[in-house]
Amino acid sequence: MPRYSHRSRTRRRSRGRFGPLFKLLCVLAVVVALTAGATVFFRVERVSVSGNQRYTQEEIIAASGIQLGDNLYSLNKVRIGRNIRTTLPYIGELTINRALPSTIVIKVTEWEAVAQLAAPSPEQVAAAQEELNAQDPDAEPIKTAGEPWLISVGGKLLEPAPADSGAIPVSGLTPIAPQAGSLLQVPEGERTQMNALTSLLRALEEAEMKADVTAIRLESTQLVLRYLDRFDVKMRLNADFQYDLRLMLTIRQQLDEKHGETSAGSIDLTRDGDYAVYSPAKPDEAPV
Repeated sequence: MPRYSHRSRTRRRSRGRFGPLFKLLCVLAVVVALTAGATVFFRVERVSVSGNQRYTQEEIIAASGIQLGDNLYSLNKVRIGRNIRTTLPYIGELTINRALPSTIVIKVTEWEAVAQLAAPSPEQVAAAQEELNAQDPDAEPIKTAGEPWLISVGGKLLEPAPADSGAIPVSGLTPIAPQAGSLLQVPEGERTQMNALTSLLRALEEAEMKADVTAIRLESTQLVLRYLDRFDVKMRLNADFQYDLRLMLTIRQQLDEKHGETSAGSIDLTRDGDYAVYSPAKPDEAPV
């Protein structure tokens, strides 16, 4: 029968008691080593930018706040994206990825200036102030745009519009405190019109018809789209704009077949039922 000394039994009990602690210390040592390795070795040595046209690579890197030598894994990608979008308003979607051992890869898409918001009239500003005062009698004077502004399809304010912007002129909204890089804000009473505008702009982009529209006028119950500088097309604010644009195109094609490309007038798509009313601009043109 084997004999075990008291010392052997004590060593086994000690190993049993300290075994889990030893394993935990080993795991912690590995974690510390990996963290230290990432801190020491994974440093930003290069920033790659693609998809940019309006802005240079240097402008995007400067806006990101990334510095050469930054730790690759301690960079906050959410903060970097916010920095870029705030500083460079034409930046739309972007992705930020790490490429080991030392590169940050930034891919961007840039917004296009689709519409140009007209500066609000004194009557619009007065109405907006009256609405605000009704909500808060102690409200400060409202700050509105004193000049035209360019916006993206999604309603992002890009910059004050130059004289030759080429964007679609839009009237009927009162931009409040416009700031490049922020979303368009309007009085509560104009939010239906604002939502209709952004929905229409998306539909025009998807249908590749932006170049065919020369003006948009937003009214209290409808909008009026100037099409090919020949037709004033009336649409409901809550319309299915993709459907209305297809119908508008069909009507124009029928008119061109009958009268050539000289026909002009108004097309009313706001009537109940699945039909439109065409009113020619000249007496000798028959309605569709």
